[in-house]
Amino acid sequence: NHGATHFIVGRDHAGPGSNSKGQDFYGPYDAQYAVEKYRDELGIEVVPFQMMTYLPDSDEYKPVDEVPKDVRTLNISGTELRRRLRTGGDIPEWFSYGEVVKVLRESHPARNKQGFTIFLTGYTNSGKDAIARALNVTLNQQGGRSVSLLLGETVRSELSSELGFSQEDRNKNIARIGFVASELTKAGAAVIAAPIAPFEKARLQAKEIVEKHGSFYLIHVATPLEYCEKTDRRGVYKAAREGRVKGFTGIDDPYEVPGDKEVKLRVDLSKDSVRTAVHQIVLLLEAEGLLDQL
Repeated sequence: NHGATHFIVGRDHAGPGSNSKGQDFYGPYDAQYAVEKYRDELGIEVVPFQMMTYLPDSDEYKPVDEVPKDVRTLNISGTELRRRLRTGGDIPEWFSYGEVVKVLRESHPARNKQGFTIFLTGYTNSGKDAIARALNVTLNQQGGRSVSLLLGETVRSELSSELGFSQEDRNKNIARIGFVASELTKAGAAVIAAPIAPFEKARLQAKEIVEKHGSFYLIHVATPLEYCEKTDRRGVYKAAREGRVKGFTGIDDPYEVPGDKEVKLRVDLSKDSVRTAVHQIVLLLEAEGLLDQL
């Protein structure tokens, strides 16, 4: 028993729930009976704990098994408590102390107070930077949480200046973006990242680290390569075609198109405007409960 002297065993303690017919596998106090049976062998004292329920008419708690059927009771299940924390719903005074509820809300903020990451991926000049900037303005106008913008070229110059454009270096760059995004998400911020992120493995790793602390939405800016090249005013595609720029995604370096399971939303700026794309992302966030309706 590793030095333990007492074992608190609750109602339906560690119960596996019901079978396919809706019948409970064990009775509500079978776990208590089992531990009690072997307490001498274990050398441990059993502390049984019955399920308590609130009686509003007498303002008291009683074990649920001792309450007559005609007496009014109130209770909040663990599932319901999590729902109220997630949605910011009311948690009544009879259920818990105000100080306890305050701590619970701090550690489990309501959905519209939680951090999240919007991760835009696509070719150079696909419009992902324009979408990111416009979305940044929209979220800042709404307020309620801080917004951080991680543009690909900015991250390259400020955070990954020593990296090149090999697959290994590209993956390191995305890993750094993922780490920064996860920390900001953990702190309750809205993060908008817009790297090229051409490789699926690196995108999935970024998703994994962010989702430890909040929601991650991969937005594929699926503007066709031909359109990106045709509307390129900086001449970077021309330079890549002429061999003056090496390792250019879409020309002499691959882009692994995100599959349907990986992508939350696809937008194409050869067909739609930046405003429409931002509106689609906002609708997604509203549907997920992360934004109040604008």
